[in-house]
Amino acid sequence: MGYRMKIVLVRHGESEGNVKNEINDNPGRIVNLTARGREQAAAAAERLRAIRFTHAYVSEFPRAQQTARILLRHHELELNIDARLNERRSGMDGLHVDLFNDYVRADYLRIKPPQGESFLEQMERLRSFLDEAAARHPQGIVLAVSHENPIVAVRALAVPDPERVMLSHLDNCAALELDWPVEHDAFHSVNFG
Repeated sequence: MGYRMKIVLVRHGESEGNVKNEINDNPGRIVNLTARGREQAAAAAERLRAIRFTHAYVSEFPRAQQTARILLRHHELELNIDARLNERRSGMDGLHVDLFNDYVRADYLRIKPPQGESFLEQMERLRSFLDEAAARHPQGIVLAVSHENPIVAVRALAVPDPERVMLSHLDNCAALELDWPVEHDAFHSVNFG
């Protein structure tokens, strides 16, 4: 195999929505980091300090952008916004997360709410981002700040059976590091929280 991009995907720090167990899949509705979330991001920034990132991407959401700016405090990089890193679309913005979980529970991989996307559709959105980033930066070391669901979708792309990992949890400011294109089961998680 030729060159592969190394990517470190980091979940944003604790947000006001996390504290309330509230869905925020509309980037136009401002949901900020909490004080604890800023502390988590600062701790992750120290752990990421030695990595020589060549490029940085972030979702459209304020909480992810706030996290990314803290993570990049030791790096002089332009921050590129990419909507493909956005939270999974549920069409349930502002509602309790249990409503979404109950809706998709019967088939988490395939069921999608009327205004949302399925886990499989989310996986393809993330694959598009990864493929394009790898084509642009074949030897790059890329930081991408996103959300739990999209990062779990990337994890699902890295294994032969997405159902094996689709319900896994990722702590705030935890990271998934992998080379893309991926050789199945070639990823590892690093908990920075």
